Amino acid sequence: MIALVWWLLAATTWAPAASPECPQTTSGLYSRIRSVGLDPQRVYHVRDASIDRPNLHLDLDDGTLAFTEDICGRITGAFFEGEGEIRLRPPNRVERGSLALFTGMAILEEQFTSAYLRFNDDTAAVLQRFLTPAPEGAEFIKEWSDASQSLAEFDALRLLLDFSHFLPAPGGGEGGSELARKFPPLLHAHLLGKKLGGFEVFWDAAGTEPLWAGQPRVKDGISFFDIWTSFAPGAAGRATSAPPPDDVSITRFRIRAWVQPPTRLQASTEMNVRIRSGGERTLLFELSRYLKIAGVEADGRAVDFIQNPAIEGTELRRKGNDLVAVVFPAPLVAGQEVKLHFSYAGEVLSEAGNGLLYVGERGTWYPNFGLSPAQFEMEFHYPANWTLVATGKKKSRAASDEDEVETNREAGAEKVSRWSSERPIPVAGFNLGKYVRAEAKAGNILVEAYGTKGVEKSFPKAPAEVIEQPAFPGVPPQRSRSNVPIVVTPPPPSPARDVQAVADRAAKAIGSFSQWFGPYPYGSLALTQMPGNLSQGWPGLVFLSSFAFLSPQEQADLRLDPVTRELDNQVLVHETAHQWWGDLVLWKSYRDQWIAEGLANYAALMILEQQNPAQFRQVLEKYRRDLLSKNKDGEWLRDAGPVTLGPRLESSHFPGGYEAISYERGTWLFHMLRSMFRDSMLRDSRFRDSTLHDSEAASRSRKGRANPAADSDEPFFRALRKIRERYAGKSISTRELVQVFEEELPRPLWYEKRPKLDWFLEGWIEGTAIPELQAREIRITEKTGVTTVTGVIVQKDVPDDLVTAVPVYGATPGNALVFLGEVLADGRETGFRLIAPSGVHKIVLDPKQTILTAPK
Repeated sequence: MIALVWWLLAATTWAPAASPECPQTTSGLYSRIRSVGLDPQRVYHVRDASIDRPNLHLDLDDGTLAFTEDICGRITGAFFEGEGEIRLRPPNRVERGSLALFTGMAILEEQFTSAYLRFNDDTAAVLQRFLTPAPEGAEFIKEWSDASQSLAEFDALRLLLDFSHFLPAPGGGEGGSELARKFPPLLHAHLLGKKLGGFEVFWDAAGTEPLWAGQPRVKDGISFFDIWTSFAPGAAGRATSAPPPDDVSITRFRIRAWVQPPTRLQASTEMNVRIRSGGERTLLFELSRYLKIAGVEADGRAVDFIQNPAIEGTELRRKGNDLVAVVFPAPLVAGQEVKLHFSYAGEVLSEAGNGLLYVGERGTWYPNFGLSPAQFEMEFHYPANWTLVATGKKKSRAASDEDEVETNREAGAEKVSRWSSERPIPVAGFNLGKYVRAEAKAGNILVEAYGTKGVEKSFPKAPAEVIEQPAFPGVPPQRSRSNVPIVVTPPPPSPARDVQAVADRAAKAIGSFSQWFGPYPYGSLALTQMPGNLSQGWPGLVFLSSFAFLSPQEQADLRLDPVTRELDNQVLVHETAHQWWGDLVLWKSYRDQWIAEGLANYAALMILEQQNPAQFRQVLEKYRRDLLSKNKDGEWLRDAGPVTLGPRLESSHFPGGYEAISYERGTWLFHMLRSMFRDSMLRDSRFRDSTLHDSEAASRSRKGRANPAADSDEPFFRALRKIRERYAGKSISTRELVQVFEEELPRPLWYEKRPKLDWFLEGWIEGTAIPELQAREIRITEKTGVTTVTGVIVQKDVPDDLVTAVPVYGATPGNALVFLGEVLADGRETGFRLIAPSGVHKIVLDPKQTILTAPK
């Protein structure tokens, strides 16, 4: 099962001579690959055979093995039954911890009784010397033929990338005759383990992380594919991975769409595809499984394509997308630019009621791959009584063109609007509804909010209340001898009433973020209502949950607790922050996705901190409690893994693991960085009262805006502005993020006399620890007018090499707290010595709770 499409653009480097056994059409070849059966003439007894890949070893100790039938003169698979064993060794602590969560083993050693192997290399030849004829061949084929044909489907598209080079070129000849004779090696093993049950191991040299192992599971009626481990061999000590070079990229989209509420979309997408290295004959795209392609053209000529449903339980399936393979007449060459044209249609919209649609609930609405920024030109046709808002800038109205209401005899009146991205952007979207509009300004940035008069049909209803009314009109209840109970139901929410407040809040957030992070990246921002409790940010456009349009009274009517209410309020600001983090600055691989979510979430909390410091602390405390919680099986949520596991954190063990770790621990990581930088700036004036922390926040709140140049947050904000400038329109990795912060690292945070944050990357970003801190052996001495504090900081329940920047405070008469300095606690016990002002009689560690720690 292909759980993650890391082989999306595998670069094939060979094509053998055409074979008479090779299907001559794309559909024929694909059908052959996905349904290939076992060969009755190739059934053997196998003994003491082995298959080796880096970090992976498969033993076929004793059993029966049948190869699959030839495809283009090559054997691509085998089925084994008997006694076998797998050994898989992850290269670093993160991957060993992930493997142990799912299997109970840091190194996978499992015996198996059957295996279906799929490969594209010389694996069959390697096994030949361990084989002898098997007399029971016919029975073996009969028993396992159906299973092997079913399993063949899983790798069909991946093998099509390779075997499409066998297809004939137009006018006859060989499509890839100029290429070397070698595929990027592939091995996919479906194993039935004695203890672990069915699981899979996948090795693909074309992937950025060639080796992974995982298992499909259904829990509480939900399908998952648990990725046990995934890595590039040789990545010892490093959990992050480098993405592949952009051998293939899309530079421009031109989309023309006919939107037909309530559910239908018809569209044509034209794209410019740039080839860097060359060699590909087949490219893979993603498209909603509810959209069916009618045809694909390359440079004006029809080309073959295969639209393949995503496999149940995969991430692709959960996103609602299929894979589309486009097969070219000949291998693409370096420097080539191809113009592709897709025509497609389907029921990709969802009607939620009250003039509210959900666009994109069922996958991506145009063919795409990756997150490389591209220029977008979009034209939409839609009914005249609806409002459409899209990413980019709406082109100015022209008499015969823009927003003209046309008459269509069959469909009735329609509008046409055209949108163009102001700069290359990674994704584009649109929303459609019967909206009421409001606007605000953030400097010269136009902010628009669009809400409907009602919420979706599935929106929760406020509970009714019973009140006492006098039996006689005009008589006050307290004077009436007989009161009548009346059931009062609060009126349903109306987002249209609150669109102005939404626009105002977003405009205010843009003002703060522009000062903290640098200029807003686009000319405008539109916030449109979307059904459900999830929101989504696009460049210049936000799909905002109906919950974010609730007034304080409507929130109260729903009886939301204060923290939940505040989190709903923060969604608007969080999605606005994504305009910088996630839309302008992208992430390099799935291991770096936490940067966008954690930073956008923390940016929203910094706005809350200005307005209500107490609620800011309450939200952080909720995150701490969440991360210290257990699932119903007694497993700690923190053990789901570090933030760098990205979408892998969502598993059958922790269905909400991605949100909790990426958002909540990610938020804490940025809060820790900011607090460390701030405390280090205070160290030069360490006898200043620590209430400076709160007075700074209060001062900023009184001014109504941030002034990072005037306070101790400046190094933190300066690092973020550097990231924005350096990586605008580009992707950033976790290592690169840390390197920018190292450039601004205050000297008190230098580790081993170097301005490095390796300890923070390895222990906190790539770690899962939530330590308990204690101070021990504290001695306070005064000598010749100098007060010295010595002691030991203890970190409990942590790895031996965890380093934590611990702020140390001293209590003076009256119990006022004074900041003494930061101690880089290294490991389980660390001695320290600090100078304190006269009168300090007690030591307190991290009283402001700026470190993600467990309560004592």
